[in-house]
Amino acid sequence: MSKQEILFEEKQIIQQLEKRKGGYFYLTIPAEFVNRLENKRLTRFICTLEENVTFQCGLNHLGDGNFFIILGSKNLKAANKKLGDTLHFTLHEDPNPLGVEMPEVLEALLEQDDDLIAIFKKLSLGKKRHVIHSINKIKDIEKQISTAIRVIHEQTKPRRRHL
Repeated sequence: MSKQEILFEEKQIIQQLEKRKGGYFYLTIPAEFVNRLENKRLTRFICTLEENVTFQCGLNHLGDGNFFIILGSKNLKAANKKLGDTLHFTLHEDPNPLGVEMPEVLEALLEQDDDLIAIFKKLSLGKKRHVIHSINKIKDIEKQISTAIRVIHEQTKPRRRHL
């Protein structure tokens, strides 16, 4: 990864959301910073913890007007930090607007299926990431292919609202 401009840098205490809100470990990102970004809350980042642990991330609403990034347990462990510790972090804009790497299986599948690529191109970045995360969990290539096809088609259906 090439050195990019640091957009945000801070030391913060690692916090945790309430269990009913997911229980995630997180760092707060102020609304004033987010509102200055070209793509606002849709901006994807590369976060570096303690100058040695790097991961791709996006913003989530905190509920008070500010935002947060989720700190996965494996990243906290790699940075040798836990809930309540102070953590130094930086944010760089992710040059990949998708925010995740495209799996080879999905690339090959999309190259071979014109209908599927047409559907995939129309999906929002979030729905594309959902497809990628769905197949990255699977080791078997045949299951990755069938899951990718199913999930891409599912993303075009309207979501049912629960009352």
